[in-house]
Amino acid sequence: MPGIPWFVPVSAVTACLVSASAVAAEATPASGPLRVHPENPRYFADAAGNPVLLVGSHTWNSLVDMDRADPPTPFDFSAYLDFLGRHGHNFIRLWTWDSATWDTRANGKLGKDFVHVCAPLAWARTGPGEALDGKPRFDLTQFDPGYFARLRTRVEAARDRGIYVSVMLFEGWGLMHGNRRQGTADGWAWRGHPFHPANNVNGIDGGRAGEPLVGDVHSLKHPEANALQAAYIRKVVDTVNDLDNVLYEVINEGGQKDWDAWVVNQVHEYERTKPGQHPIGITGHGAEDLASMLASPADWISPGSRDGYRDLPPAWDGHTKVSLLDTDHVWGVGGHRAWVWNSFLRGHNPLFMDPYDGSVLGKPFDPAFDPVRQALGQVLAWSRRIDLARMAPQGGLASSGVCLADPGREFLVYLASGAEVTVDLGGEAAGFAVTWFDPQTGETRPATPVHGSGVRVFASPFAPTGSVLHIKRQP
Repeated sequence: MPGIPWFVPVSAVTACLVSASAVAAEATPASGPLRVHPENPRYFADAAGNPVLLVGSHTWNSLVDMDRADPPTPFDFSAYLDFLGRHGHNFIRLWTWDSATWDTRANGKLGKDFVHVCAPLAWARTGPGEALDGKPRFDLTQFDPGYFARLRTRVEAARDRGIYVSVMLFEGWGLMHGNRRQGTADGWAWRGHPFHPANNVNGIDGGRAGEPLVGDVHSLKHPEANALQAAYIRKVVDTVNDLDNVLYEVINEGGQKDWDAWVVNQVHEYERTKPGQHPIGITGHGAEDLASMLASPADWISPGSRDGYRDLPPAWDGHTKVSLLDTDHVWGVGGHRAWVWNSFLRGHNPLFMDPYDGSVLGKPFDPAFDPVRQALGQVLAWSRRIDLARMAPQGGLASSGVCLADPGREFLVYLASGAEVTVDLGGEAAGFAVTWFDPQTGETRPATPVHGSGVRVFASPFAPTGSVLHIKRQP
């Protein structure tokens, strides 16, 4: 893929036509640890107090290799960082995996016709004795040094590219959703789990009584298993605590509510003894819903389609936790350009579950998702051009209903379609600079400045394909 040029602003006379990704933001050093912004809790703030919009494509095998081969083919993390850089992204979820396999037939049309081998996992496979997959059993008191060395190296490499990393502590989709789906071997995720009694040398059974094909490790029902999980959490924190670009995620789409809160508290309490304190989040589509995530001790959350966050997500208002709105919890794999802009201008940090090279699920570099990848870079670039700390969703100020604004001073409006939009400039007459942006082509076109107040009509030069309007009060 060719490199994508940095956004080139145009003069008031000449419009410069550039590629749709040309506003991809130039990489800047990851500065942190991040904190919830004190004045605008829709965003995190970096070490200097500047608001940070988090956007990016993430993919499943970014930490644990997954492939039909055994051992699985190594993932090219450097090429993946290049891919993120070309699209101007600044955030990934660094996926873990809890089981030694992944039967992707559980993923329907996106899946492969084979079972992935997944390695390395966090715990060392020392034996004695064989696990259900014929390999040495896990010793849950010993960690795999290669796993944690890789974790450290990849978070550092992302930091050097200006990319923030959410370190996923546990993976719950396999046990909660994929474990007993049609077309798969019943209990595949549990049979491959280190906490299955046949798979470890420690006598740990994290299963569910009376249901031999079901694991129940992401709960507080097994104190001995929880003690081992707590030791693992501390090991992760020890590995990356000094790195500024770190966030944590409790679990992907799994975990009982009390266990999720327990994990959050484990991280917070242990990090209080360390130099760095980092945000930790909870994602939906496990046992959690929007209300329970908002009531949790997490710093950020990820709502989904079950919570009503689909094509036109509700504005993120009145909440003290950051919303990392992820297509993974909305479509699984899906999304479109308008969703990215709608999410951004309604106060969310949009993320994309990306099939990337197609080695795990889906098609390689599926061009159907290029508009999503490009739009993520575009909104990040725009977040750095506006006074984001002062901006909030103000759908009532624009007839399109999608507007991020500092009322009377600055407005960023999205028109999914249509030629005109009205914007309420406020009650005080002033001069405003006006700029239009075309997300499809990347063209930026200044318009005639306006002077006035109240509701004004603005005509898009890019109709009807969708466009972005920026209005800013002049000194």
